[in-house]
Amino acid sequence: MTAAAPSLMTSRLRRAAAYVTATVGLMWMGACVPVGTVGMTQDTGQTIDASAPVQVALLVPGGSTQGANQAIASSLENAARMAISDLDGVSIDLRVYNSGSDSAQAAAVATRAVDEGAKIILGPLFADAANAAGVAVAPRNVNVLAFSNNTTIAGGNVFVLGATFENTADRLVRYASGQGISRIGIVHGDDLAGQVGRDAIARAVQANGASVAGIASYPLSQQGITASAGQVAATVKSNGADAVFLTAGVNADLPLLATALPEAGINPADTRYLGLTRWDAAPQALALPGLQGGLFAVPDRAMSSNFEARYSSVYGGQPHPLAGLAYDGIAAIGALVAQGRSDALTKAALTQRQGFMGTSGVFRLRADGTNERALSVATVRNNAVVILENAPRSFGRAGS
Repeated sequence: MTAAAPSLMTSRLRRAAAYVTATVGLMWMGACVPVGTVGMTQDTGQTIDASAPVQVALLVPGGSTQGANQAIASSLENAARMAISDLDGVSIDLRVYNSGSDSAQAAAVATRAVDEGAKIILGPLFADAANAAGVAVAPRNVNVLAFSNNTTIAGGNVFVLGATFENTADRLVRYASGQGISRIGIVHGDDLAGQVGRDAIARAVQANGASVAGIASYPLSQQGITASAGQVAATVKSNGADAVFLTAGVNADLPLLATALPEAGINPADTRYLGLTRWDAAPQALALPGLQGGLFAVPDRAMSSNFEARYSSVYGGQPHPLAGLAYDGIAAIGALVAQGRSDALTKAALTQRQGFMGTSGVFRLRADGTNERALSVATVRNNAVVILENAPRSFGRAGS
């Protein structure tokens, strides 16, 4: 492998996937003191008159200095309003607030929204901002449905709607275990997201009765990955792994890693590669050697396509990849209010066992503030995505 070849591939993949993967980083960045350390088991949330309009505050990253955030804000608001139009017999009074990307601003805006009558908060996007908003309104007993996927901020009155590492890892390890894979090596980048991904994978492996067959890390640079590949491969092989679970993403480390590890002796025909991220975020990634026959998770593709088509027909353009989270939040609120429940916005109601139907499939919120989303298991064959097991459309006994 020459130095120029992976560099070129990484450049192409970065351009193709930056739009998707950068937004995942926006949700995740900024681990902080979680609000979930207090009141984890206590019920939280406002009671309402279900026959009257329910005031919901939508906190979006508009008004920040980053231009891309305005596009995200617009798409989130559009999706929320589309969800409201789809509700039957439920009136939502949606009020939109610009929380920017600053924690102090998010806290102030959340406080103002509650002062102005909000019974529940939908958003913000960034983890730090969502944490700050949750702390600000916790004394007012108001729940926050954040767009983050950072589970370190979940708990108490804060729920995260974004797809989590824990949920993806559990789905893939459960499927792999059913295929006879019992010893799983973990390979992760040495940044914060890689370390949190590593821990999520390790918990999923242990929870599903498999064994962790070695853990190896690498620096997030072309030189670092190339230099570390041999040692990473040796760690995986010496521990007898029959699969290797990668935290790498298509926008940076995956193209190099999925080329370097096979060349270092981790043959995907013998040792299955599993991915914590969306390998299909950049079509070029599907030609990478290590991904052939590997496993990764995707949302319900039919549901996602339906949402995108509907959004396009209403607004004349494609939704931002995160827009569905705003729709899902409104859909959950609306489904509970439609039942005539005065406790529709409380933790007890939001964590109903059967969950809700969202834009990418069924999902449910957990009492610890995290979520479970139904996912399909996919593989790569002939440089194309093939679904091996469809996402369930309901939470049955096995997933309860």
